[in-house]
Amino acid sequence: MAFEIPDHPDLIDIGRRLQSRFDRVLETEHEAAAVLARRTATIRDRLLDAEDAESMVTVHCIGGHRVAGRVVAVAQDHIELAGDRHTIVAMEQLIAVDLA
Repeated sequence: MAFEIPDHPDLIDIGRRLQSRFDRVLETEHEAAAVLARRTATIRDRLLDAEDAESMVTVHCIGGHRVAGRVVAVAQDHIELAGDRHTIVAMEQLIAVDLA
């Protein structure tokens, strides 16, 4: 959103300063929102982002198993990866996820 800078000569500088301040505040708010989103994201949220980006991940599971592949689906209780083979991993089995 941009403010209209008035044509009056005395108000032009004030209008520019207000616009500059507005732009800085908006940028700061966007940065704060991005930080909050990163800090409150769950593993499932990050896996959904990986699915949208068709990213490769490596999931570490209970028992020391690791599976790598492209995230093709994220459900409430499992994820599906496509790699050397199609693999379904239960969310309850996940210990960690390495995002590419």
